[in-house]
Amino acid sequence: MKHVYAALLCAAFAAPVSAQEIKIGYALAEDSHYGAGAKAFEESLKESLGEQFTFRHFPSSGLGGEREVLEGLQLGTVEMTIASDGTLTNFVPEVGVLGIPFLLRDKDHARKVLDGEIGEEMLAKFEDAGLHALAWGEQGFRHITSNRGAIQAPADLDGLKIRTMENPVHIEAFRALGAAPTPMAWPEVIGALQQGAIDGQENPLSVIVSAKLNEVQEYLTLDGHVYSSTIILVSPSLWGQLDDTQKAAFEKAADDAVVAMRAFVDEVDASGVEAMKAAGMEVNELTPEQKAAFRDALAEPYKAYEAQFGADLMARIQAVE
Repeated sequence: MKHVYAALLCAAFAAPVSAQEIKIGYALAEDSHYGAGAKAFEESLKESLGEQFTFRHFPSSGLGGEREVLEGLQLGTVEMTIASDGTLTNFVPEVGVLGIPFLLRDKDHARKVLDGEIGEEMLAKFEDAGLHALAWGEQGFRHITSNRGAIQAPADLDGLKIRTMENPVHIEAFRALGAAPTPMAWPEVIGALQQGAIDGQENPLSVIVSAKLNEVQEYLTLDGHVYSSTIILVSPSLWGQLDDTQKAAFEKAADDAVVAMRAFVDEVDASGVEAMKAAGMEVNELTPEQKAAFRDALAEPYKAYEAQFGADLMARIQAVE
């Protein structure tokens, strides 16, 4: 027995004294693109640093809405999150430029912008907001779902009570198109759709599919009006405790999480439309000519966007090839 006790004692001293727990909260389910990114981050960090850190996942807004979780990061009560760019504009308004409708042409264009100089400049701005941003994740291009009918022209949005994120850029655009934008935290959306408090909402296919919006919405219009990104963030209090080796491992884990999120979005974009059709949704896709009509209807907001974010920055974004 003495030998067994000695072996256990040695094993105990060989193991890490205590692994640091990381609470990570995000808005969607574990089987979403958020969950895919969070799991890839955890796996990468474990591969690099062994058992130095453990993770507790709080999916499906288990720690509250995105704004609450981000405030938790600022306070140091939450260590990590993956949050949508729409909510993040409340902390770094400059991020709102990425939400300008029809500014980003396609996923390849969007990824090049975010992975390049412009994306790095924006990530750095989060330090002044009491947050540490590691990398840009992805949700994909946003589409409209509704219970009122298919959307084919700006006139079809007239009076439509549509849930938007708490993003002034999105709100201004939908108002200009004649809709009645209704900012709402994600945890409230399904109930509001069920009760008829709103007619529709807009989100990427990655969210539409993972949230099973076919259960509360009849129509899906593939208009791709806005590219929606996410950001992987950690609390400054956690970041400040890390040594250089750990910081490098966190940065690599964030890059691995981005790869996983983008792969998830690509897969859902390829399969999601057929899945929603099979689930009973009526699906229509805007033609280039129809999209141009929406873009033309946003001429006035575009002037305001140029005044707010700078025509030069918008031109830099559009010039990325």
